[in-house]
Amino acid sequence: MFKKVLVANRGEIAVRVLRACEERGIAAVAVFSEVDRSALHVRYADEAYCIGPAPSRESYLRIDTIIDVARKAGVDAIHPGYGFLAENAEFAAACADAGITFIGPSPDAIEKMGDKLSARETVAKRNVPLVPGSAPGLNDDELLACAQEIGFPVMVKASAGGGGKGMRAVESAEAFPGMLAAARREAASAFGNDEVYIEKLIPNARHIEIQILADSHGNTIHLGERECSIQRRHQKLIEECPSVAVDPTLRQEMGRVAIAAAESVNYVNAGTIEFLFDSRDNKYYFLEMNTRLQVEHPVTEMVTGVDIVKEQIAIAAGRRMKYNQEDIVHKGWAIECRITAEDPFNNFMPSSGNIVYLQEPTGPGVRVESSLYRGMELNLYYDPMVAKLVVSGETRAEAILRMRRALNEYRIGGIKTSIPFHQEMMDSTEFIWGTFDTGFLSRWRMNRPNRPTNDHEKVVAATAALIAHEEGRKAVHIGESHEDGQPAAGMWKQAGRMRAVRGQW
Repeated sequence: MFKKVLVANRGEIAVRVLRACEERGIAAVAVFSEVDRSALHVRYADEAYCIGPAPSRESYLRIDTIIDVARKAGVDAIHPGYGFLAENAEFAAACADAGITFIGPSPDAIEKMGDKLSARETVAKRNVPLVPGSAPGLNDDELLACAQEIGFPVMVKASAGGGGKGMRAVESAEAFPGMLAAARREAASAFGNDEVYIEKLIPNARHIEIQILADSHGNTIHLGERECSIQRRHQKLIEECPSVAVDPTLRQEMGRVAIAAAESVNYVNAGTIEFLFDSRDNKYYFLEMNTRLQVEHPVTEMVTGVDIVKEQIAIAAGRRMKYNQEDIVHKGWAIECRITAEDPFNNFMPSSGNIVYLQEPTGPGVRVESSLYRGMELNLYYDPMVAKLVVSGETRAEAILRMRRALNEYRIGGIKTSIPFHQEMMDSTEFIWGTFDTGFLSRWRMNRPNRPTNDHEKVVAATAALIAHEEGRKAVHIGESHEDGQPAAGMWKQAGRMRAVRGQW
């Protein structure tokens, strides 16, 4: 097993990997930009090194700097987390050249699956079902002709894309040229590559993904599916495991196809095969493979009992997986809400500021993965996701009720967050019934009530100020007396008053 691992990331995922290293008995090294000097992941690490200014292109995306730090720290391996360099074949190759293990797949697998057109061609050889789409390398006129042949609506997608960048839904031939040009510009800006392709747009589809694990000894297994259809602008907001749309027979079939897709590139480590699922006829189609750890991996961990991050580390060290396919059993239900520093009442505008108050939910079946602490300054340089709230229950109904309770307990003062949005989702009839699809949020936004009135906002602001004031009072202790000789309020009475105030927030 490794003696020392560098985590080439930040935020809650860096904290998650650092914890896994500690549980494996491995020393851990963090890297940070200048604005992240006091970040939580820096505090958790055994060692920490500054790698540059705030912009990610000058810090977290600097392959040469990270490799230099890894050499200086004397690490055996680097875990990339997700985002930044996690799916960068050049980074994986640089690690190998430096004699450092990359905790992830090979550069070849990343390269083949990172390009969506290459991925489609590769998995097609294993009879993996594909959404009807275009061939690679087509010019604008050829893409338009292909779209007309497939039939509108179609989806224009960046070949090197991910995270919803370089994607446009096109309803007609008249709108195609403008949407195509916009997708190319966005793809070039985000990935340095403006190549795009088109796929048939399947209305009312669900986004289902299969988690796989593969070791270097020929053992590849799947951990079942995750439901990821609650999306905004192709960005996932709520995930759950399992999916209400997938029965055991379909799960086994999709798992077999996912394993075949992974084996088509001799995949080793953790990865995810993403599918579009047409619930009208129970057909599914390959979308892409994410050659890294997923944001939503905790829901699978809570249902299967498999620690995916610790397995990643063991696999990268050359060990055999301790699981075979027959060992994987789903127990209960898990739901994850991504907590972002965004204002859901103002078109999800980013929010920044000082965290003046923080109360995280606890209790049975509740898991919080967070990068926040009270007093920290939250900036706008990086992804707005600041935490993940994950709950589990014996049934989906219990998981929803538990998530409601946990969201009601969650308090983050000083910034606006997506917590109110998630509370509305947990009360949505369509979500509760499980009849949603990837178009759900578009319909919800059209039908949702207006944002709170100014009077309501004033009440919330006043209550938040009162909570901050009460939290800051440290003079009152059991047995203290006021100057007038009257006994001070006891600690438990003070706590009771605080609970009453929080209940109004």
